[in-house]
Amino acid sequence: MSTTTIPAKATRREWIGLAIIALPCMVYAMDLTVLNLALPAISAELDPSASQLLWIVDVYGFLVAGFLMTMGTLGDRIGRRKLLLIGAAAFAVASVLAAFSRSAEMLIAMRALLGVAGATLAPSTMSLIRNMFHDEHERQFAIGVWIAAFSVGGAIGPLVGGLLLQWWWWGAAFLAAVPVMVLLLVLGPKLLPEYRDPDAGKLDPASMAQSLSAVLAVVYGLKRIAEYGMDPRGVAVLLAGVALGALFVRRQKHLAYPFLDVTLFRRPAFSAAIVAYALAGLSMMGVYIFMTQYLQLVLGLTPLQAGVATIPWSVCFTVGSLLAPRLARHWGARRVMVRGLLFAAVGFGITALVTPPHGLWILIAGMLAMSLGMAPVFTVGNELIITTAPPERAGAASALAETSAELSGALGIAVLGSLGMLAYRLWLDPALPATLPDADTTRALSTLGGAVTVAGEVGGAAGAAIADTARTAFTDAMRAIAVFGMAMMLIAAWMAARLMRDGEGAGHATTTVDDPAGA
Repeated sequence: MSTTTIPAKATRREWIGLAIIALPCMVYAMDLTVLNLALPAISAELDPSASQLLWIVDVYGFLVAGFLMTMGTLGDRIGRRKLLLIGAAAFAVASVLAAFSRSAEMLIAMRALLGVAGATLAPSTMSLIRNMFHDEHERQFAIGVWIAAFSVGGAIGPLVGGLLLQWWWWGAAFLAAVPVMVLLLVLGPKLLPEYRDPDAGKLDPASMAQSLSAVLAVVYGLKRIAEYGMDPRGVAVLLAGVALGALFVRRQKHLAYPFLDVTLFRRPAFSAAIVAYALAGLSMMGVYIFMTQYLQLVLGLTPLQAGVATIPWSVCFTVGSLLAPRLARHWGARRVMVRGLLFAAVGFGITALVTPPHGLWILIAGMLAMSLGMAPVFTVGNELIITTAPPERAGAASALAETSAELSGALGIAVLGSLGMLAYRLWLDPALPATLPDADTTRALSTLGGAVTVAGEVGGAAGAAIADTARTAFTDAMRAIAVFGMAMMLIAAWMAARLMRDGEGAGHATTTVDDPAGA
């Protein structure tokens, strides 16, 4: 039951409110990718280690994923608009502080705060949409706009970053979010109604601690194993994270209002959609972090040129997202998902063929196929996840889908990023000159940016040889990650073909979101 009365048909206020909701969702998704092009500049100014560089990028996604379920429950209790505005204010403050960070540690801390603030946006906005739009067709369109906002934000992030970095310093990539959040703070109280669920379950601190601790422990353990091998510390932390995750799942079975509704996984189509969604996010973000560095540090493009090079990816992903529901009505969700995953696998395979002198064009061709193939997976997959859940669990299903997307993307950056850098070090280390000082060797092996800097300091033919060898090792590492991504797409396509049925999710996915109380 909501605190205000909502008309059966949406008024102008609701439609303008939808536009206000869509903007922070776009910024929220953009923040996952906008930073990638700034990595070389951040490496040069803050001199982070390889591990710190990865944490700067992925801690945002980890904490978003870890707090999504918590924020959904908290919004039910204190008010969804109130939580959204609190999150927007925190996001704006953290963005400003991140832009003026003076150390890698400070930037990591601010990115973590951005993640906590960002976690308020998805559950709050989705709950508000469910309450603002009662007419079935209006609600379908509104949810479509909501999904498109996330897709567009993630797609244009690199381009926005490239434009900002061309004329300003790397901190400008964070400041782009501030005007949008200020606009939300000004117009939100006037245009967005407030909703609370008086019957919402209590916030369970143990579940919140278990879920967050499990995510961070698993990721840290995997990162450490990738960086240092099977050392006792990494293995112990990884096992502790798995154990915490098991305790979390077990606890949810006994809660009246669980953070995670484990019964949804008994539905084969739901499980297939979640797995495909997760594997696509993991593979895409894992290879994307290498692509952005490849464009600048291997091909020598400026940040703006690198951003322009990603435009085909952005356009094709947006087009694929908009066409996916129509394709699902004609072919069925199962065929769209399977064919999309197979086409994405082709894109990863093309990327694995990147070699000079046509590396840029091969990479762009791979981007085109990947984005066109994965867009239906994200769009139709999200709709299918909601469709296959019972009406009373549609909200939980949506939160779980968002958690899966954010966590898998962050894991792709962390795990595949770490594995790729491990391969980079293994291939580069034997080729470095034995006379190179230990400090320079460490810098060269930490990141490609570090190797290019060392090569410039050495100078001459020796420096050029170091730079060429490092770029070759990095390219080979990117190609290996692309092969891994292709394998993941093939596995996801096989699972979707086995577990999904032809009639599921074909064009009516959002009709189950019909609870006017927004529970």
